Amino acid sequence: MYDAEGTVLGEVRYWVGARLGTTHCSLCELTHGTFRERADWRDCRDQLPVPFHAFHTNDQPEDVRAAAAGEYPVVVARTTDGTAVLLGRAELDACEGDLDAFRSALADAAVRLGLTWG
Repeated sequence: MYDAEGTVLGEVRYWVGARLGTTHCSLCELTHGTFRERADWRDCRDQLPVPFHAFHTNDQPEDVRAAAAGEYPVVVARTTDGTAVLLGRAELDACEGDLDAFRSALADAAVRLGLTWG
């Protein structure tokens, strides 16, 4: 889940803040370039063994909101046991916009939580 609102005003506010260095979302760095979604991100997402849906702070489903507990950005997994945090801000920051690092962190988190791709 992004640390930004998905409204037009929210998107503009984030874009301007990111350019000025006053706003930062490490998930946005992984998925978007300056103006649009990264093509290499689409390829990465499409190669994941499970669906990946991105939400903003204002459009997240309730189970995702509860799992995130106000901490953004975050990647959560919906499992047969409920919704669990896979990657938090620190893990996403550590990826530094690198999709290989993201894939590795995601796989490590799944193993750490005992999750298998279904």
